[in-house]
Amino acid sequence: MSFAELVEGANGVVWSIPLVGLCLLAGLYFTVRTRLVQVFGIPDMIKQLREGESSVDGTSSFQSLMMSLANRVGMGNIGGVATAIAFGGPGAVFWMWTVAFLGAATSFIECTLGQIYKEKDPDTGEYRGGPAYYFEKAYAHKARTLSLAYAVTFAIFTVFAMSFFLPGVQANGMSSALNSAWGIPTWATAIGIVIALAFIVIGGVKRIATFAAFVVPPMAILYILVALVVFFVNVDQIGHVFSEIFSGAFGAHAVYGAIIGQAVKWGVQRGIYSNEAGQGTGPHHAAAAEVSHPAKQGFVQAFAVYIDTLFVCTATAFIIISTDMYSVFEGETYPGPTLYEGSVGTDVEPGPGFVQAGLDSFVPGAGSGFVALALVFFAFTTMVAYYYMAEVNLAYLTRKIRNGVVRRGLIRALQALILVSVAYGATTTAGSAWGLGDIGVGTMAWLNILGILLLQIPALKALKDYRAQKKQGLDPQFDPRELGIEGADFWVERAEGRVAQGTPAGAERD
Repeated sequence: MSFAELVEGANGVVWSIPLVGLCLLAGLYFTVRTRLVQVFGIPDMIKQLREGESSVDGTSSFQSLMMSLANRVGMGNIGGVATAIAFGGPGAVFWMWTVAFLGAATSFIECTLGQIYKEKDPDTGEYRGGPAYYFEKAYAHKARTLSLAYAVTFAIFTVFAMSFFLPGVQANGMSSALNSAWGIPTWATAIGIVIALAFIVIGGVKRIATFAAFVVPPMAILYILVALVVFFVNVDQIGHVFSEIFSGAFGAHAVYGAIIGQAVKWGVQRGIYSNEAGQGTGPHHAAAAEVSHPAKQGFVQAFAVYIDTLFVCTATAFIIISTDMYSVFEGETYPGPTLYEGSVGTDVEPGPGFVQAGLDSFVPGAGSGFVALALVFFAFTTMVAYYYMAEVNLAYLTRKIRNGVVRRGLIRALQALILVSVAYGATTTAGSAWGLGDIGVGTMAWLNILGILLLQIPALKALKDYRAQKKQGLDPQFDPRELGIEGADFWVERAEGRVAQGTPAGAERD
């Protein structure tokens, strides 16, 4: 069995129908339990982004959002959307929207948990948190051995997924786009990525947060603005685009009716890959923020799901469908039997090429260059975010090691691993890169969603407490002791005044 066949087989096991159903049902369940937090919480989302403060130990809510978006907005927003349309038809876009709406509630739960159970790094003093932390701490007082085993399993897998499986997808997208646009050799792109990435990740979380806050907003806004230009030029295609999406989503389309199952699978799969709700990545960034109440950052990270899918992914879908620059294939491999051959033809491999062709139909020759630049920024910031999450989980695994030199040495080894990964991904085939990425995303989603379904109560208590304090006209402050939440040691110390509350960035540490 070849490596490609092994990857394809493992991917089929991980991304089976049960995982698709689990993602959708978990999102629906959390939507009901939180009483539509993703709708009624929108004012709180906006307010926290506007008023959130950073500290010497934590990032601001806005910086945390940008770190999260740096992770979410990547190859999945361009190549992932195109691939979903190619193998699931335009109807896959509807299921991407669905998983984003439901996933916003899931994201609120997991990111609130990330804040509740965060702690300070013993070396840097920075806030650390994520699924491994809340899996261990939430029920440590009841089932310590089981909680610890589950947490360690998630952390180990996340270290390898974020440092080896997933970065290759982003690097491959960058190298392919640059090669297609300007003929830049993939090995040259690999060298450039390695040098730039090394400079960013060695600077730690503060440099990562600063970089994300500086780069992510303009790159996302520019991409959406270009899509809006396409929207207004092709305004007569709006009805057609939505007709293709909705009819394909429910099996009513004459051509795509037979692949409704594929539309659901690819829409959910690529939706999760893009917005990452439930995957367990958002809590890492949420935990880094300085807030007075965990629910505040839960709102912010729920909003990140909307930005990623409802804005950026929809922009990509509109460019592709409105210009007819896509093909739909029967089955899950390319090339394969064709259900629909659009203006792009079947010789263009599903991925960024669809978007490039769509933009080229407006300004000949401009599409390849613009998409290449967009992918450079999208993919690079995502790789930076991947490294951050790998480091957080390695810090979790090594935080009991007393020797600081050993801990820092392992961090350097992790940095070397991700640099090797992006170099390999930039020079390998797209199929292998995407396959490994899907395995990484799917396995993390399995572990995290099952985990938060069991650990949801502290997050729901925090949401109820937040709403109660807001109703009283207070700025919510969190004290886990009043809610009967065990294991939230950081917040207990904060409530007792043993942790500086909202110390301004740049101030001296107590």
